Amino acid sequence: MSYKNFPMVPRVIFGRGSFNQLSDIIAPKRLSINAPFIFLVDDVFKNKTWLTSRIPTSYDDRIIFISSKEEPKTSQVDELVEEIILKTKERPSGIIGIGGGTLLDLAKAVSIMITNEGETKNYQGWDLVKNPAIYHVGIPTISGTGAEVSRTTVLTGPERKLGINSDFTPFDQVILDSELTKDVPTEQWFYTGMDCYIHCIESLTGTYLNAFSQSYGEMALELCKEIFLEDSLTKTDAQEKLMMASWHGGMSIVYSQVGVAHAMSYGLSYLLGTKHGIGNCIVFNHLEEFYPDGVKLFKAMKKKHNIVLPKGICADLSDRELDIMIKISLSLEPLWENALGENWKKKITPKKLKELYQKM
Repeated sequence: MSYKNFPMVPRVIFGRGSFNQLSDIIAPKRLSINAPFIFLVDDVFKNKTWLTSRIPTSYDDRIIFISSKEEPKTSQVDELVEEIILKTKERPSGIIGIGGGTLLDLAKAVSIMITNEGETKNYQGWDLVKNPAIYHVGIPTISGTGAEVSRTTVLTGPERKLGINSDFTPFDQVILDSELTKDVPTEQWFYTGMDCYIHCIESLTGTYLNAFSQSYGEMALELCKEIFLEDSLTKTDAQEKLMMASWHGGMSIVYSQVGVAHAMSYGLSYLLGTKHGIGNCIVFNHLEEFYPDGVKLFKAMKKKHNIVLPKGICADLSDRELDIMIKISLSLEPLWENALGENWKKKITPKKLKELYQKM
């Protein structure tokens, strides 16, 4: 039996206002005055000076605003890397991602591709990265994806949606400042929070479960129940706790795996461009057969927060389009094995998946 030897994020700072320490944190990492820090920032903050005015730029440092309306793509990473290399005199000192899962995944991917040759799509998979990434920092402004802690960067490529899973992917530094999540709209807060909740359910009910995953998953699940079902929390407490739930939920799947909802939502995302959080919710809503208790609780949370999920998103799809989603979904073998065991191919067939997609 060989055990996974995973890297952890070596440095993390937690607390409201900790974003103000970014300058002190990155200053010692500057390689030279010609080696800039590149800040990749969600463009929802473009006119929000309460955040942008605090980004510590000096010398040739650059802020690149990026829309998070679409899931990150391998081609987008290639374009960013090319732009950064062409416009900097020396290799950058570091990449700093400020935003949700999309921006954090882009920051991880860009930091890897600056030191690795070829196209990003060639690194989609497990342990294909040869050279260490440059220094990279993750600063989440929404909680739930676990992207701040994971060793993967989920990207949509020309042929599939799959992460760059490698020991060089995790951030060198993470800043967890829950104050940065204060403007997140309710629906977005719910969908991304449910990504964390679904991580927990899929990890805790999976065949890959072990004490490492279980301890993190149970902690995150309890926090999710508190945040989404109880009324006693102040807004600040809820923000802090969701940030911790996201971290623990991400850690829970580091040593196990996700399951059916993620495998199917990758199909939706690849074909329809459905964002990850809402895609997970749309799928999970129909998975009573696999996660009866988890789905029941999910529906209670959905009702409490008056969330209405889109319906009929697969209603007009052709058989060919459905087949594309089914193929993408079934290609994620570790997820199915975690959910259903080694004989998963006997339990989930293309026909069964098609029926499930057609309900959505």
